[in-house]
Amino acid sequence: MHATILELSECLRQREISPVELTRDCVEKIQNLNPALNAFITVTAESALLQARQAEVEIQRDNWRGPLHGVPLGLKDLIDTAGVRTTAASAMFRDRVPTEDAEVVRRLKQAGAVLLGKQNLHEFAYGGSSVISFFGEVRNAWTPKHIAGGSSGGSASAVAAALGYGALGTDTAGSIREPAALCGVVGLKPTYGRVSTRGVIPLSWSLDHLGPITCTVTDAALMLQAIAGYDAQDTNCVNVAVDDYLAALNRGIKATRVGVPRKFFYEDLDPEVSSAVGEALVVLKTLGAEISEIELTVPADRTLQAAESYAYHAEFVARSPELYQPETLRRIRTGEKISAIEIEESRRELKRMRNDIRQVFEKIDMLVTPTTPIVAPALAELKQNPDLLRPRELALLRNTRPFNVWGLPAISVPCGFTGAGLPVGLQIAGPHWSESRLLQVAYAYEQATVWHKREPSV
Repeated sequence: MHATILELSECLRQREISPVELTRDCVEKIQNLNPALNAFITVTAESALLQARQAEVEIQRDNWRGPLHGVPLGLKDLIDTAGVRTTAASAMFRDRVPTEDAEVVRRLKQAGAVLLGKQNLHEFAYGGSSVISFFGEVRNAWTPKHIAGGSSGGSASAVAAALGYGALGTDTAGSIREPAALCGVVGLKPTYGRVSTRGVIPLSWSLDHLGPITCTVTDAALMLQAIAGYDAQDTNCVNVAVDDYLAALNRGIKATRVGVPRKFFYEDLDPEVSSAVGEALVVLKTLGAEISEIELTVPADRTLQAAESYAYHAEFVARSPELYQPETLRRIRTGEKISAIEIEESRRELKRMRNDIRQVFEKIDMLVTPTTPIVAPALAELKQNPDLLRPRELALLRNTRPFNVWGLPAISVPCGFTGAGLPVGLQIAGPHWSESRLLQVAYAYEQATVWHKREPSV
């Protein structure tokens, strides 16, 4: 099993391993495996080694900054990094070099993390496959013949292949959880406003979330701890106290009320997905959770996302439309004719839905669904039949998208594999600001199963 951040942090703190050796090992793995996976766009080996040497010196002087100190991590390539190009996987930004770090990058550096580079994604995060990228498609670490999901596909595939011990991704309709599910790792989308998105290239300001992709729930908790918290310069960030996420993990889930929304979320499932999730519900019940079926009114309107995406890209589209991949350009232009009145109505409706969803949690504590109704499609199928790309992406993001609208925290954890060896994900979601309880339930399930211990042969 891959070493976890938690395991590494203690070894680093006790000086049993060197951050420099750890970083060199990751850089070597990237050099060996990235040609097959295409998970990284830019590898910052030189600066990563400098950061590792600094971490080593600090730890030797008993100046240990915390669990991420000296740990190599990756960043989705739409998160700004000062002096390092940030491309959003597009020709439009292929030479874009920010002068300032995103707030989350600043916090990771403050925590002493070593940043390995920028990871491939679906162009401008506008899709769920990571097939569309100026730098080529991302391939799944479990089987490079299949997609890694999107839009944080490079981040999920890299973590699965141990090209770093964690990554930061973004999630507007499922772009952390969906690729995490397809790549057999953990993906956490916190509550809207829990983590600053300042310095991150937006897809939709009202729906964008940022969070960790890791091998275990504990590691997700450690990464969230480093990046969560109020940013006064981010108008979408909310000043709500941050818990001790690690301390919450071992509290158990006895009498936790779990709601199972069969309608919509459990419809048209791949039989092997259905079987794996059914077995996961049995595990939760065995652990003491109280399972009950509920019904939810699921939001389907995408007016606001389309409008906000077009608003960001309008100037670039007018100036250089040829620099976009054709399908990305088509998607962006769907927001071109949405009126100001429609946008305002959509924002009011979003606020209403985020308020109304609170009532659901008067009767339950958590929601559990399949992360995706299907497993990772084959790359050849999508490339040979381009008309399949959109319906496959819509299916993959069907179960994750509503939680962005509601702004609820949600996590995907591995819950099984198909007969062909493709991972299946379980999605757990809770009320606003319930990350501690969410992690607690996810951790209890993870520790009762073996899925997180499996590794891809790559």
